[in-house]
Amino acid sequence: MTFLIPSLIASAIFAQQPPVQGAPVQDAETVTFSATTAQVRVDVQVLDNQRPVTGLTKEDFVVYDEGRAQPLSYFGHDAEPVTVLLLLDVSGSMKRYLEQIGKTARQALGQLTPQDRAGVMVFSNGTEVFHPFSNRFTDAAREIEVAVLDAKMPAGTAIHAALVDAANEFLRDTSGTQGRRAVLMLTDGSGLNHLVNEDDAVRALSGANAVVNAIVVGKARSLRVYAGSNPDFSPSDLFSLAERTGGEAVRNERADQAFGQMIGRLRTRYSLAFALPADAQPGAFRRLRVELTGAAKRRYPRAQVRARAGYSAGAVAK
Repeated sequence: MTFLIPSLIASAIFAQQPPVQGAPVQDAETVTFSATTAQVRVDVQVLDNQRPVTGLTKEDFVVYDEGRAQPLSYFGHDAEPVTVLLLLDVSGSMKRYLEQIGKTARQALGQLTPQDRAGVMVFSNGTEVFHPFSNRFTDAAREIEVAVLDAKMPAGTAIHAALVDAANEFLRDTSGTQGRRAVLMLTDGSGLNHLVNEDDAVRALSGANAVVNAIVVGKARSLRVYAGSNPDFSPSDLFSLAERTGGEAVRNERADQAFGQMIGRLRTRYSLAFALPADAQPGAFRRLRVELTGAAKRRYPRAQVRARAGYSAGAVAK
């Protein structure tokens, strides 16, 4: 994939973002997130042999905040609406993969319900919204089939900056729709980022309460040698980004197959919430862990639970 160094500066964007409910962190000192209400929300995926486990109930989960089990105040699953932003890499090497998903977009998006919404954003060395959030899935599919293939974008692959823009697209949404938010990204993962690093992207996504799911195609070149020791430049690791937001990334040359599977899996995730502990100090990082209960583990002994690693307690609504 050809690339240029993106020039987007994200600090001003982050300064405008509101505190958040819950977030993954890798380094508690450099990446922290906050809660704007007394409820800390956690988006959870449960897999058994890489297949989603459905049919679990509130009683099957236990959430630990700083090692202490918390009573769940909310549980959501199939009935909860999903808002998904399709974030598509339109740089030169991606054409055949875009054609693949274009042929199956209608069928894949047909798995969503009228309560769900989908949007389409494309990126290279910048971003452009091709379809705003709506439940007009046929229109969204048409954009992928036709318009996306004709997208005229600057050369380059600014993955971190594109994810910041995706997070801001959720924040600009004034529909008032509640439920889960997810970015579904298609890219070969080859890009060198300038001034916007992985922590910045995770912070922005957490501010929007959105997880990242990624389909990684092609053979991405390692660009760490280009970054060198300059902290202003960084390569992208979609697998790390997905894990830190509680999502998933898969490598698959058949983008059409992976696309349909990923859309279907969005509706198999669980939403949990608990009251912010009384001893939580504003701005303090708190570790988070989600597990299945003993009874659920006996039913699914090989199950893997994916969720955020922690959050930072911020301003709490009284």
